[in-house]
Amino acid sequence: MEAIVKQCKKACPFLHNSTTASLRKLSRMPAHAGFTSEAGNVRANALTIMAQKCPVMGKAMAVQSKNYLHTSARLAKQPTLPLRQASLVNNENEACVAAAAMLNQFPTIHSTHAKPFDYEALYNSELEKKHQDKSYRYFNNINRLAKQFPRAHTANLQEEVTVWCSNDYLGMGRNPLVIDNMQKTLNKYGAGAGGTRNIAGNCNLHLQLEAELADLHHKPAALVFSSCYVANDATLSTLASKLPGCVIFSDSSNHASMIQGIKHSGAKKMIFKHNDLQDLETKLQLVDIHTPKIIAFESVYSMSGSVGHIEKICDLAKKYGAITFLDEVHAVGMYGPRGGGVAEHLDFDLNARYPHANNGSIVDKVDIISGTLGKAFGVVGGYVAASSALIDMIRSYAPGFIFTTSLPPAIVAGAKASIQYLKESSKEREMQQINTRLLKNRLAQLDIPVVPNPSHIVPVLVGEAETCKIASDQLLREHGIYVQSINYPTVAKGEERLRITPTPGHNEKMADYLVNALETIWRKNGFKRVNDWKNLGGRAGVGTNAPNPKPIWTDSQLRLLSGYGATEIRPPNVHSTAENNPRAIGIATY
Repeated sequence: MEAIVKQCKKACPFLHNSTTASLRKLSRMPAHAGFTSEAGNVRANALTIMAQKCPVMGKAMAVQSKNYLHTSARLAKQPTLPLRQASLVNNENEACVAAAAMLNQFPTIHSTHAKPFDYEALYNSELEKKHQDKSYRYFNNINRLAKQFPRAHTANLQEEVTVWCSNDYLGMGRNPLVIDNMQKTLNKYGAGAGGTRNIAGNCNLHLQLEAELADLHHKPAALVFSSCYVANDATLSTLASKLPGCVIFSDSSNHASMIQGIKHSGAKKMIFKHNDLQDLETKLQLVDIHTPKIIAFESVYSMSGSVGHIEKICDLAKKYGAITFLDEVHAVGMYGPRGGGVAEHLDFDLNARYPHANNGSIVDKVDIISGTLGKAFGVVGGYVAASSALIDMIRSYAPGFIFTTSLPPAIVAGAKASIQYLKESSKEREMQQINTRLLKNRLAQLDIPVVPNPSHIVPVLVGEAETCKIASDQLLREHGIYVQSINYPTVAKGEERLRITPTPGHNEKMADYLVNALETIWRKNGFKRVNDWKNLGGRAGVGTNAPNPKPIWTDSQLRLLSGYGATEIRPPNVHSTAENNPRAIGIATY
């Protein structure tokens, strides 16, 4: 106490003229209302008495109590003073605030009667909010059966269901070649990687996988992460923080991982309307061409199935001195002659003939491509592919890479085998596209609302969170079909949906049974159909006069006869028969 009082006496005009004994006496006086009433709280009493006796100290205490205000906001509220007078007041205020801070170093003596913070009450309160707005997430117990996928069993081993919402789009998680490579590697190298990449977790398999990924995207280098969420977050945050004064232009529908990466970078962001090139260019024009800029967007947006304007965005980037960050998570393995994604698919024939960098394709225009190993490739992990210098910088600076245990060798071997296989085989992605076309057309014939898009995703619009969960529950309980409901914040409120993803393993009987089940549920619950949404002005692209976008895959690319899979679709068997029972459905092979 003695040392602190001496410091305060130097700073405050009132304390300077007071003796140490008088200050000690003041500190023992009863506390001012507003502080704790405990007589032993010396710090609170001393500060209160000082504020009462010293006008400068009182002002300083008031300033300190409002420290949540921004400096400019405080100054706006203060009258303008002559320069000398303002300087004196500011100096005195700063001195007294410093003195108060010194006294604040005393530990607070807690009341024995006060209750501690109720942590559990907070947890329950936050969960109740989720229940109230119907955004609480329920997780179903679904166990994929490798030899029978897309069949799975629930918590009850005897209860089997058909999965229609998996992101293992091509069924590569059950591919014999992938599984065999993983089993052999597991036996040889064990379960784990042994640590982070720079300590003990960097093996030849990691380097081989990165070489395969770089080749897939026609880039000099690639870097593998534990997930693509981490890859997006780490790459965007590290890159933007290194670019001086960087501005990031982000599509309004970008994935949460990209949003987090932008936030963590500390860079200025400008959000442009989803797939709106005019809005993007307008915003680009607001920033000096010499300022570093990143345009972050996706190829296939997972919840709507919409597709980004890759070539046009790359052209805008070049025009305004920006670089591009393209998330191909839901497109790798699915599009292109070798599964390189939508950017590769846009020059399908060229990339089929010359599958390498600098061939003049749109892939060359994209600066950074991120992707996942956990969807079409059927395993787990994420990555980015770009120039050698950029990849090396991310490898050297990104905490999300440096301090994370690397992927186990068995996982890496499986991912490598899957990529190599899909570079050569197109039958899985072709069959997936055909199944998607068939399902979309059958649902359209029944006026069941599908959000229009040119991709492999089938988003069935329901429109309310509670209603959407009812549909999902009824599909599971009454029909043995698993399709998870998608609610806010994954999609906007009022645009809740069932997100269906056909795979090559779904056969015709499965599709018939799904369509029949959806029709039954729509009739039973009186759910809105396309015409109902049209009468309401449309929602999420459903019920508008806009023409349906053409599929990314053309008939010729799918090697289809004219009209097959597009217009000459047989009507679904919308009736209940023993043949439609999910337990009697066979599994397609391919």
